[in-house]
Amino acid sequence: MSNEYAKHESNYIKEYEKLGYTDSYRFVDGKLKSTKTDKSFEASDITIVKEHRYEGMSNPSDMSLLYVMETSDGSKGTLLAGYGPSANADLYEFLENVPEEQVKDKDLLPPNAV
Repeated sequence: MSNEYAKHESNYIKEYEKLGYTDSYRFVDGKLKSTKTDKSFEASDITIVKEHRYEGMSNPSDMSLLYVMETSDGSKGTLLAGYGPSANADLYEFLENVPEEQVKDKDLLPPNAV
């Protein structure tokens, strides 16, 4: 039986939105920025709740990472980032600076969704 969520970041994002992770973030000028409020966050302001890795179905080098995040002001959302050849090195350096105790691996979705 195939997994309906396999390889489809948008399906995961929709499921996380149902759980209240409705914001989305961009990496701008060395900070994470909310697309809803335009507020910017430092690495220390972020908790990475879950991370999902995807490889393209037709091209395995087409890779992305979906980060499920919470911020110090209580907002919750997602960040979709390229991985591998399309990676933003500055973004990954920023994410490496998120304090270790603020990097979780919580299973928020039902077992059949992952």
